[in-house]
Amino acid sequence: MPPKRKRAKPLTPKERETILRLHAEGVTRNEICRQTGRSAHAVSGIVKAAGGTFARAPEVVAATQAKQIDLRVRRQAIVDRLYSRTEAVLDRLEADKYSYVLTGPEGPEYIDAPHPPAQDERNLSNSIGGYLTSAAKLEQVDAGDGSADARSMLGALADGIRRLAGEADTGEG
Repeated sequence: MPPKRKRAKPLTPKERETILRLHAEGVTRNEICRQTGRSAHAVSGIVKAAGGTFARAPEVVAATQAKQIDLRVRRQAIVDRLYSRTEAVLDRLEADKYSYVLTGPEGPEYIDAPHPPAQDERNLSNSIGGYLTSAAKLEQVDAGDGSADARSMLGALADGIRRLAGEADTGEG
């Protein structure tokens, strides 16, 4: 048998006045609940009984739009960073010299090679594919028309890079 719920003590006239004053000041229902220690149901009931409502459509719409713009800007900044990382990895793959470290029983050996070892190339190519896929997914959130084409093109590019990495791994191509 579930435990009995404790009934809240009745609201005092002073608490009702406080709730209505906070509502008139534009304080949100949740904030009024925090300040007064009363439930959302109780606060809403007091406001409704006084002819008020928490449906503040213009304020809510404006706040929602501002949040959406902020998130769009943040997503675009992440997309820019993903493309920058992609370019940096591609630059490393296409450089005239690829430097890496091999660690053996006699300590680290610093190697400069004309191209990356197959495993490094595959790993770097997979990173590029992941960056491009993530960027495409983030761009899709804000894209209108043409997003399917962009996803298709970026997906094909990522697949091509992975295929090249697989060929390099097996010594083909």
